[in-house]
Amino acid sequence: MHKQRVVFVHGAGAYGAAAWPKQHGMALDYDALFLRRHGYDPVAEPLASDFDADVGIVLTSLGAGGHVVAHAQGAVSATMAAVEQPDLVHSLTLVEPACLSLTAELPATAAHKALMQPLFDVRDRLSDEDYEREFVRRAFSSGSPAPDSPEALRTARRLRLQAPAWEAPLHIVPGVPTLVLTGGWEPLYEEIAGYLRETGALHRHAAGGHRPQDSVEGDRIIRSFIAGVTRSESARAS
Repeated sequence: MHKQRVVFVHGAGAYGAAAWPKQHGMALDYDALFLRRHGYDPVAEPLASDFDADVGIVLTSLGAGGHVVAHAQGAVSATMAAVEQPDLVHSLTLVEPACLSLTAELPATAAHKALMQPLFDVRDRLSDEDYEREFVRRAFSSGSPAPDSPEALRTARRLRLQAPAWEAPLHIVPGVPTLVLTGGWEPLYEEIAGYLRETGALHRHAAGGHRPQDSVEGDRIIRSFIAGVTRSESARAS
C-alpha cells in the first residue's frame, strides 16, 4: 500500500524528529520525513539562516508531492514552498507560524518588530549566550538557562544567526488546503492566524503555548486535518 508523504519542518531549537515528539507515530500511516533546515547539524558549526535554501530542502523532500507540517519560523519556508510549487503540496499545516511578512502592517506584528529589531541590530556585538537570553526574554517574557553543553552552545549560536522572519520574501499565501494551529497565548500568532483564516485557512486552537503540537488535542487536530484532506483526494480520484 502506497503511503502518502508528510514532511515536517521544525522551527528554532530542536530539529529533525526531536522537534515532533507527538507526531513520530504518524510514520505508521504515512511516509513521514522529519527535516533539518539549512544550518542545523548535530556536529557542524551552525550557519546563518537561508530562506531559499530551506525552500529547496522542503521541495526536494516532497518528491512527487505530499503534506507539509511546519512550526514557527519553519512555517515561512514551508509556505514559500507551497507558493512556488502548489501542485506538490497536498496540504499545509502551520503551527504558530512566524509568517510576519504577511502581517507586517498589522498592530501585533508591528509591535513585535519594534521590540525585536533593536536586538537584531546589535546581535553581531553580543555573545551567543547573551543574545539567546535577551531574545527569549523579549519574545517569550521568560528566562533562558545558560548553555551547559556543546549542543546548547550550538543552539545559542544558531539562534543568533537566524534572520528576522519579517525579512522573508513571503507576500502571498498559497491556494492549498491550509490549517493554522495556535496556542492562544500570544497576540502575534493569533494575528497571523487571523490573516490566514481570512484568506481561506482553517484555524484551530490547542493548549501548549508556543508548541500546541505537543498536546494531545493539538496532535489530534493535525492528524485529523491531514486524514481529511487525504480522504477528499481519494474521493476525487475515484
